[in-house]
Amino acid sequence: MARILVTEEIADTGLDRLRDAGHDVDVHLAPSPEQLLELIKGANALIIRSATQVTAELLAGAEDLVVVGRAGIGLDNVDVDAATHRGVMVVNAPESNILSAAEHTMALLLSQARNVPQAHAALVAGRWERSKWEGVELADKTLGVIGLGRIGRLVAQRAAGFGMRIIAHDPYVSAERARQLSIEVVELDDLLAQADFITLHVAKTPETMGLLNADRLAKTKQGVRIINVARGGLIDEAALADAIRAGQVAGAALDVFAAEPTTESPLFDLPQVVVTPHLGASTREAQDKAGETIAEMVGLALDNDFVPYAVNVSAGEVSETTKPFLALAERLGALFVALNEGVPQVLEVSFQGQIADADTRILTVAALKGVFSRGSATPVSYVNAPLMAADRGVEVRESRSTTAVDYVSLLTIRGGHHSLAGTIVGLGGEQRLTRIDDNIVDIPPSLNMLYVRNDDKPGMIGKVGTILGEAGVNIDDMDVGRDPSGEPSTMVVATNRPIPPEVVERLRGTAGIVSVHVMNS
Repeated sequence: MARILVTEEIADTGLDRLRDAGHDVDVHLAPSPEQLLELIKGANALIIRSATQVTAELLAGAEDLVVVGRAGIGLDNVDVDAATHRGVMVVNAPESNILSAAEHTMALLLSQARNVPQAHAALVAGRWERSKWEGVELADKTLGVIGLGRIGRLVAQRAAGFGMRIIAHDPYVSAERARQLSIEVVELDDLLAQADFITLHVAKTPETMGLLNADRLAKTKQGVRIINVARGGLIDEAALADAIRAGQVAGAALDVFAAEPTTESPLFDLPQVVVTPHLGASTREAQDKAGETIAEMVGLALDNDFVPYAVNVSAGEVSETTKPFLALAERLGALFVALNEGVPQVLEVSFQGQIADADTRILTVAALKGVFSRGSATPVSYVNAPLMAADRGVEVRESRSTTAVDYVSLLTIRGGHHSLAGTIVGLGGEQRLTRIDDNIVDIPPSLNMLYVRNDDKPGMIGKVGTILGEAGVNIDDMDVGRDPSGEPSTMVVATNRPIPPEVVERLRGTAGIVSVHVMNS
């Protein structure tokens, strides 16, 4: 059972899911920074939204922390680098609010075009101002989308339904992909010059802070209307207010601000501006999805499983091809470092056959996790395993070949003077060791294994079995074969418990036994 600290409002459906899994869900809403430093002690997981600041100082005091879960998209309030160096996984719920954010963008787009909030406020205040709040149609206008990610694409699709022409700026989207979406990709200056409406959908980074500043606002088409439901700070609010007063910008609609929460901005006094208090994800559906998603991700992290939405794991998404190999890769890594009796300076992870066509980066990370987990006093995760390799000067190489011998897919780890290979077989996805030091074997990997090379003569299997039996070690499985050179023979033995060092030494001193390697994962 793990202790999960929750410091902000999360949907009950998500928290109940964690409770049902047997975890202790400790809810302390809006603690002060000083209180949080005390509460985090002994916590295995921390679930937050946007208010809690997860600093390097906080992480340093969270010795038992495995995962930080952000129920939402943005991670401005989490020191991801500090978390990574401490091996703490950071996860979010990137798809929980994309639909709500896209719909809110459209709501602000329409409100800005038709002055809906201003007209409403005037009417309920007793003023019938029909001519004052004349608007514009969306049809045949050009919408410039800055950032063509998931939300940007949803907004573009919906705006196209209103008959708008869509152009976009996103250096990470190819022109061909944009054409498939019926969108024209242009340079940022061209977008500013052509767009009647501009909507921002980019992450908040040092490069995007102040993206629409005074200089860029001066390059916009006169009378442009600007919408921001992405992140505060992307627009210089003072410069935007000046551009509206000067008539360069006809109006704006903002859901996010440089400082939040806030009730002061140079934009608030301008009648051409529509504002909302960060409501992009504030729908019941989005809140439920965020809570459920983050609960699932935190649960996976606490189970030491792969987490699809981990932002600080240097690997791609897990495909249906690679997913069955995750546990095998980790097990092979642990067995390999035992076989090699240490971590070599150069470690090669190779993939052959069908699996070589997939994105195998996560499998390499899983293998490293197995390699460094064995005998490590520091918890090893998908997050810090690559860092541990780098810190120890281990060069990690990945190779692939679409040709496999005897197996549909084969995963091999090599380094030092040893190698270990395995595969997945059958409908049940059973793990199998297939080669040890190029010797062909066929045995499921076990927690406790013994690899013996011996003279090819009668009685050797009996000698090994007798020594193990006298020590009270039971043989669960065994595979015997022959070294490719013909001599000596090999035995791979799976046992019911770890083999004591004195038993290993006795085996090594037995006549006819060439070498003995203990492989405990």
